[in-house]
Amino acid sequence: MSSSATKMLVDATVELLKRHSPFDRMEPQALAFLAEKSQLGYFPKDATIVSPDMGPVNTFYIIQRGKVQAKQTGDINVTEYSSLTLGTGEGFPIGSVMARRASTNAYIAIEDTFCYQLPADDFVQLMQMSQPFNLFCTQYIATLLNQSRRQLQVQFSQRAAEQQSMNSPLSAIITKKPVCVTPETPIRQVVETMVAGHVGSMVVVDAEHRPIGIFTQSDAMKRILLPGLPLDGPISSVMSKHPHALSDHSPVYDAALAMAMHSVRHVLAVDEEGKLQGVVSERDLFTLQRVGLRQIRQTIEGATDIQALKQAGADVRQLALNMLAQGVGAEQLTQFISALNDTVTRRVIQLNLAEHDLYGIEWAWLAFGSEGRDEQTFSTDQDNGIVFICTDIQNRDELELRLLDFSQHVNRDLDTVGFTYCKGNIMACNPELCLTLEGWEEKFDRWIRVPEPQALLNASIFFDFRVLYGASHLGDRLRMSLLAMARNTPVFLRMMAANAMQVQPPLGKIRDFLTDLEPDYPGCIDLKKYGARIFIDAARIFALATGVHNTNTVQRIKLSSQRLGVQAEEAAAIIEGFNYIQLLRLRHQHFETEHGRPGDNCINPDLLNELDRRILKESFRQARKLQQRLKLDYQL
Repeated sequence: MSSSATKMLVDATVELLKRHSPFDRMEPQALAFLAEKSQLGYFPKDATIVSPDMGPVNTFYIIQRGKVQAKQTGDINVTEYSSLTLGTGEGFPIGSVMARRASTNAYIAIEDTFCYQLPADDFVQLMQMSQPFNLFCTQYIATLLNQSRRQLQVQFSQRAAEQQSMNSPLSAIITKKPVCVTPETPIRQVVETMVAGHVGSMVVVDAEHRPIGIFTQSDAMKRILLPGLPLDGPISSVMSKHPHALSDHSPVYDAALAMAMHSVRHVLAVDEEGKLQGVVSERDLFTLQRVGLRQIRQTIEGATDIQALKQAGADVRQLALNMLAQGVGAEQLTQFISALNDTVTRRVIQLNLAEHDLYGIEWAWLAFGSEGRDEQTFSTDQDNGIVFICTDIQNRDELELRLLDFSQHVNRDLDTVGFTYCKGNIMACNPELCLTLEGWEEKFDRWIRVPEPQALLNASIFFDFRVLYGASHLGDRLRMSLLAMARNTPVFLRMMAANAMQVQPPLGKIRDFLTDLEPDYPGCIDLKKYGARIFIDAARIFALATGVHNTNTVQRIKLSSQRLGVQAEEAAAIIEGFNYIQLLRLRHQHFETEHGRPGDNCINPDLLNELDRRILKESFRQARKLQQRLKLDYQL
């Protein structure tokens, strides 16, 4: 072939590749290299291009025309995808050609297909030549994660077929124009309009049509009928101010989470200028879910005994499964589970308050660990305590006895509804964890001043606290004390960092993963111990060092990275890595519990398909980067 003809073919290849990611961002020299080194191959329909039995992969394929199906080989379980369809501009199998190992998937042409074929040695050289291509192959978690979620939705499609996606924008479920009034409108007129229009709420807006309040049917009973308020007064005198509002572009999930966290039944949708676009109610969300938020809330709030709350726990699990099936991310899903579990816990506390006299005591129920971080998964136990105030005129011993007796009953009932007793006795009924505010401050101060191994372990659990019920200001005061102590004791942070380095991400030098770390689970990786924990520990240290009040791992990473000058892209990659490991834990726990086994965190990476293996490997690399940051910051 003449040089001019060759140049025309290379130019044509470059032009085609530039229409697709990541080739559209690659340097001209690297693109030319790719075009020159690639050969075009033809694969008829049903032809196998790559399969596990072909041995180590020595060629990288880019689809020029046609479609290829990446098909899982061997037994398929619920934690994996059955297939992945690739089209023009997509390459495969990235993980296998990088590692020079056999593919875990079979790649089959599902129609007549042409592929550019790049030898593995040239593939490696291309990665060295082009930073965009290197990033695509080694750090492209976000795109892969989206593919993973799409495949997960396909896999669960039969279960979720009757449900509208929780990822839909609020605008998609707003079916009618909102009914609204001005603040000066008489109460009588508002009530008459609600009755005539069969609406359960009325939004109060200002002159620019921005919502400033809301009035509901339940408000009529509490604020008008029972107090005997005259009906000629303005609606502003009985409305609920500062109603919960979200952008009409927000996903439905955000409205469901707001209702669960704030115990409200209506969320307002507003446009970019803050003008009212519609009202989303629990009834609207109920139409999206077989197990509805309204059902669960009514079950919890109306429960008159502990047995009635047991069903609510099962409903929370089913609703979370529906959301998992619809592709809701791990961060949102764990927050949602935590929010509804909080509601159950609060109701357990309320039922027990009716049987125990705590009048006159200023106290708060504290949640620790994953519950304190809003990161609960399907499998969770209790981690809680109590903080209280003891004045000079009160008998401290008597107060402790009353609170411990109350806590013992709450812990027992929580176990009954599904939150198992903590094996480490991290529960409020433990006298060591039912302390005055000064007692907690002294305990924290002792752990920070003398950071022995047990103190560091305690810090990793108890410093992730938040108030679940009671006097929230006690938690705020304790948080301020903790942050001040930590900032003033750099040696403690250095010891925390050293402790966080004790567990390394299970990345192998020869194989992708190290799977011989858990004798009781041969061939498996504990995703909590060797994955999530690394992110959580690092985020905690960064939060303590920079004065971040949040306990949630993702929020800690976002806020502390800004204060530490970490690039936004780097922080986003870390968060994606953490969220993917959490998602894999949720999927695995669901599969285990569905098959009658206790949900654990140990997965066998050899049973994952290539896409999951690729994302998991990159997630562990992000964990290793976090540890390298700690090592550098604290000179370890």
